[in-house]
Amino acid sequence: MIYLYFFSFVVSFVVLFRSAGFFIEGASGVAKILNIPKMVIGIVLVSLATTAPEFSVSVMAAALGEPEIALGNAVGSVICDDGIALGLAAILAPTVILVNCRILKIVGIFLLAIDFLAYLLAKNGTFGRVEGLILVIILCLYFILILKNKNFRFDREGQSNNSLSDNKKNLTPSEKSSLKRIIYRFILGLVGIVITSYVIIWAAKGIALHFSVSEIIIGATVIAIGTSLPEISICITAALKGEGEIAVGNIIGADILNILWIIGVSSIVNPIKVELDFINFTFPYMILMVTVMLVCMRINCRLGKIKGIILFGFYILYLFLTLKFFI
Repeated sequence: MIYLYFFSFVVSFVVLFRSAGFFIEGASGVAKILNIPKMVIGIVLVSLATTAPEFSVSVMAAALGEPEIALGNAVGSVICDDGIALGLAAILAPTVILVNCRILKIVGIFLLAIDFLAYLLAKNGTFGRVEGLILVIILCLYFILILKNKNFRFDREGQSNNSLSDNKKNLTPSEKSSLKRIIYRFILGLVGIVITSYVIIWAAKGIALHFSVSEIIIGATVIAIGTSLPEISICITAALKGEGEIAVGNIIGADILNILWIIGVSSIVNPIKVELDFINFTFPYMILMVTVMLVCMRINCRLGKIKGIILFGFYILYLFLTLKFFI
């Protein structure tokens, strides 16, 4: 039976990321056809799309009565994104990654604040519906503040954007046909994500029971790495193409969504009860990882190979400590 669990786990991840690819292509295609600014696509849409696997797996886990996997996946994904995705991107980038420190100062403070808030809310070992609702409300305010910023209301030529309804009316027949195909891919990707998420949770639970490993540890390590593959691939690709700021923006946006969107919605679906030992280790380490990432980016407003090695090293340390103390 264990071989079936492993086979299902691996195959489902392959299908999950292919489905996530359809989802990302569909979301980006709709945004481009409707003339949504590139900055919005990068900060909001790309991070939403790349965290789709984490969201689907976590919410499905909560719905199936395994909320511990949901929390472990979300927190583990933050650490994985910062250490593996951004770390490897900085190591493999042909040149240093430049960072917009003006934006980093604002978004970085916000990211640290919600990390501390999440830790405080989880200190009693329970993440209930009230705590989840608080995080979701903050997420809504976050999006409102972003969309109200004047920098997000202009297209590439600097002209004021039309409303979405106006953009739809101005579409040519070929663009309308293209929009339909994109929407079909979007829906196909979403369906694939939901189905494979269900199989991943089933397989992960079976593997955990077979090896007598805590399900939350499986979520914080194996599943977290797996669901972070979109961020890892996008960050490395962006860095190799000289688009380092896209990599940085995607990771920060994904970190914010992992806390507010994924933990928030998962705990609303099914309140999360977790051992305090796990809370008091993983959340402080997540805060440490985010702090190290922000400090590395803030120094000289750039990320180079040495800083990338530091970030990657902190993830290896996290993995070592997790395996040593919880398995």
